[in-house]
Amino acid sequence: MTSPDPPDVRLVVAQTHPTRRVAEAPLERLARLIMRAEGIPWRYLGIILTDHAHVLELNRAFLDHDYHTDVLSFNLSADTPAEPLSGEVYVDLDTAAERHAEFDATFEEEVRRYVAHGLLHLAGYEDATPDQKAAMRALEDRYLAALDRPAPGPDKK
Repeated sequence: MTSPDPPDVRLVVAQTHPTRRVAEAPLERLARLIMRAEGIPWRYLGIILTDHAHVLELNRAFLDHDYHTDVLSFNLSADTPAEPLSGEVYVDLDTAAERHAEFDATFEEEVRRYVAHGLLHLAGYEDATPDQKAAMRALEDRYLAALDRPAPGPDKK
């Protein structure tokens, strides 16, 4: 059985896309699973489900990248190692809708993969090299598979 979050932990899923919606409970479970498994103390996580225009605007403004991307992560914490993590993950639901079939996934599965990817970036993982990309993909697969497994009952370990 996993321990509950400390009382000062805040997890927010914000659905800002004008037309698309995603079930929030699996995203919340996934976020908690990854942060606990990675041993990341955290105070605030925002998962913002948005559109092409918003993600592109953020990519231009904060990363100086003039192109669409599926997910962006922002660490909002001060640069002090003792401080619990605060961060936000922006997921482009339009990209998930356009590309999920390419990966033989449902729309919601693709969104969950983007969330996992963004959270792993917040946990400190990079994907600049082929080896790093493969390592992140393996972690994403592991956490997504764990999310799909039923939680153990009170008499199971």
